[in-house]
Amino acid sequence: MHPENILIRCSSLGKLMTEPKLKADKEAGNLSETTKSYLVDVYVTEKYGREPEIQSKYIEKGLAAEDDSITLYSRLKKAFYKKNETTLKNEYIKGTPDLYEGESITNAEVVIDIKTSWDVFSFFRTKAKDLNSDYFYQLQGYLALTGAHTAKLVYCLVDTPELLINDEKRRLMYKMGVATDLNEEYLKAAEELDKSMRFEDIPINERVYEVIIPRDEDVITKMYDKVKKARLYLADLETKLNG
Repeated sequence: MHPENILIRCSSLGKLMTEPKLKADKEAGNLSETTKSYLVDVYVTEKYGREPEIQSKYIEKGLAAEDDSITLYSRLKKAFYKKNETTLKNEYIKGTPDLYEGESITNAEVVIDIKTSWDVFSFFRTKAKDLNSDYFYQLQGYLALTGAHTAKLVYCLVDTPELLINDEKRRLMYKMGVATDLNEEYLKAAEELDKSMRFEDIPINERVYEVIIPRDEDVITKMYDKVKKARLYLADLETKLNG
């Protein structure tokens, strides 16, 4: 393993930028315990080729319904957006922005990240909250990689894929402890569940929430400084575990 060459994923920059709890550690620019824990996972991934397993129904929907969210956003903007598959990297970070505006991903004016909400409640809770710091740093990473001046964080509310709806119905049936899916109480509950996971009755403009994030050079510089410190920590970890 070569810690000096490790690139941090844009989607993980929030973990890297987490501040330590103690004031003295903050002032000294030390890494937080959250950051150190994340870097142990980076060490294992780099050295042994293993990825930490992160699974949830929210992630599953995000992956399964990403194309539907891009289509929804395209319909709202009356423009054609195509999923970007090109992974970018520089000396410090790497990442794959979802969408962009401009002549190419490497010469973009705007980068766009799509987030697919689980349901209408989580969608509107997001609108009521402050900007998620993990997503802020992720988008600053994309801005750094592309040279774009603006990023858009776009939350979309689209129907849950049928496979995931059926999974939820099976969980419901198990939770209710019924013997068959013809049970009257289950059928009523399943009907309500089905309705809670489909949103075509809600106008398109009410199912997209867009947050504009301008490029911040100071933040980008701080991210790069954190990557440098992370590499030093990983080098020390390598010595500690194999010395």
